[in-house]
Amino acid sequence: MKRRTALLGSLAAATAASTAMTAARAETPVDLQLVLAVDVSRSIDEVEAELQRRGYIEALTNERIIDAILSGENRRIAVCYTEWAGTHYQVVVLDWTVIDSPSAARRFADKLAEAPRQSQSWTAVGAALAHAGQRFDNSGFISKRRVIDISGDGRTNDGPPAELVRDRLVGQGIVVNGLPVMMNRTNFGRPPDLTLDKYYEENVIGGPGSFMIVADDFGQFGRAVRTKLVREISGVDVTGRPVPA
Repeated sequence: MKRRTALLGSLAAATAASTAMTAARAETPVDLQLVLAVDVSRSIDEVEAELQRRGYIEALTNERIIDAILSGENRRIAVCYTEWAGTHYQVVVLDWTVIDSPSAARRFADKLAEAPRQSQSWTAVGAALAHAGQRFDNSGFISKRRVIDISGDGRTNDGPPAELVRDRLVGQGIVVNGLPVMMNRTNFGRPPDLTLDKYYEENVIGGPGSFMIVADDFGQFGRAVRTKLVREISGVDVTGRPVPA
């Protein structure tokens, strides 16, 4: 009987320790939880897709970005990288990863460089936002700020309206920032969308301090990503004025 009681006690202690470890992991504090949601629809050709992926790789290892990360209260952020097209294609390329040093940023960037990339049909901005929002569920981190950074070269033509999903996410305390890519060329026979920035402003971004950075084309994408990440991570804009809280 004593042996059985001791065994039960050991099992209870082990269970309690395991629960405590799980709780500790689930409450790892970071300064920012950031989902990067990247458009890979077929309106983006292979060269543009490479410029886009390279823009994120170089931005995440940029000295200004690292300085912004290390200037936070916890000196670390958590990043999740997703790619999207139509409602049928919402993919986590790199799941939640802590970036707390130049070496951690380089490891993340190297994995991103090696990750396969696909091109898919349709543009479902609303579905992309919904998928990105779900990444925060059981992420394993807590933070004062949860941000979705969505980039793309088109407006929704598949799935739920972006503004409806955006409003639901903002109601959950999630901020949505945008990086529209303005392409002055035809898209599958359709004329260029010269008001995509307006669409992002009215239907995509939202939440306290939300903003967008416009890239004139994919050649400017890397610069736009760097500017955007510095502002998102540090909480100040490029001119040094505080982002509204």
